[in-house]
Amino acid sequence: MMRRDYYEILGVSKSCTDAEMKSAFRKAAMQCHPDRNPGNTEAEIQFKELNEAYQALSDSQKRAAYDRYGHAAFEHGGFGTGGDGFAASMADIFDDLFGDVMGGRRGGGRRGPARGSDLRYNLEISLEQAFHGNSASIRLPASVACEACAGSGAKAGAKPRLCPTCGGHGRVRAQQGFFAIERTCPHCHGGGEIIDDPCQACGGSGRVTRERRLSVNIPPGVEDGTRIRLGGEGEAGAKGGPAGDLYIFVSTKPHPFFRRDGADLFCGVPISMVQAALGAEVSIHTLDGIAAKVKIPEGTQSGKQFKLKNKGMPVLRSRDTGDLYIEVTVETPQSLTKRQRELLAEFEALSSTKTHPESAGFFARMKDFFENLSGQ
Repeated sequence: MMRRDYYEILGVSKSCTDAEMKSAFRKAAMQCHPDRNPGNTEAEIQFKELNEAYQALSDSQKRAAYDRYGHAAFEHGGFGTGGDGFAASMADIFDDLFGDVMGGRRGGGRRGPARGSDLRYNLEISLEQAFHGNSASIRLPASVACEACAGSGAKAGAKPRLCPTCGGHGRVRAQQGFFAIERTCPHCHGGGEIIDDPCQACGGSGRVTRERRLSVNIPPGVEDGTRIRLGGEGEAGAKGGPAGDLYIFVSTKPHPFFRRDGADLFCGVPISMVQAALGAEVSIHTLDGIAAKVKIPEGTQSGKQFKLKNKGMPVLRSRDTGDLYIEVTVETPQSLTKRQRELLAEFEALSSTKTHPESAGFFARMKDFFENLSGQ
């Protein structure tokens, strides 16, 4: 049975941000939640699909695996979709969906230091860089902790005070008949504290946007889609919380001469009709810049491949190396002189079935085949 795409289930694109995905999930889950659709089997199935898709894509590592391998990433011992991790994920989901109605988030306290968001950076490198490995320098804008207030949001010498509206809990409760509805405090926005004298450098947020320059180590043999994690290099956390992580997604630029397939390289080389007929030796530069001799035997046909062992790409985190395949293409002469035409015509007149074994009997065989076919 064909499984539906997780992005399709959530109604988002593959390039969506975590915030966009969470918003789409909340909206869809509220509509099909079983408590709001009692006895509706279809809504229950839809709700389970939403939970499964959100659990997979809300985790950055699982999302990267799914983007590369699809549903196969979670099969045969891949990322798990059950157990304690699922229970914790479901608890977070219900907190997000129904925290305002069902009594607030677990713990009941005000929000403390929050971890910063993870960041993604797409890095395009050359095939030579992927071959040798190197250190790439990247620049990216990101939120960092404000140095002036050390991330507190308050001006130097000032301190935040407890919010008088919620008493420091970050949430307020209103009684409506038999029901108590709890929601985020509109005064402190859930922080539980009020900053009367905010830091002028960050406006009280505790974070400022800066362009940072980072060095990324590119290992030899890195492939398209490889993800490199830089811990603590993401967005700064709120209220002095820990920073998120930065994920570098590597892609390789097309090369003018080489095509990569895993650890193997392929290079198309044109040769003349005379070289193919009489044989020759051609010099090819491999990706490491070293010239290699390739012997072309006489009678070589177009499309013939010659393997140069261990001249391909290094295998990531291994001592193995792929191979380089030279594929020759026999080039037909163009813009012939009168004398060249005469020589070729003379050559054709002297040719026999041994000279062109493939083409000699081809048309006769084709004619016999279709005559026999029509006579049946």
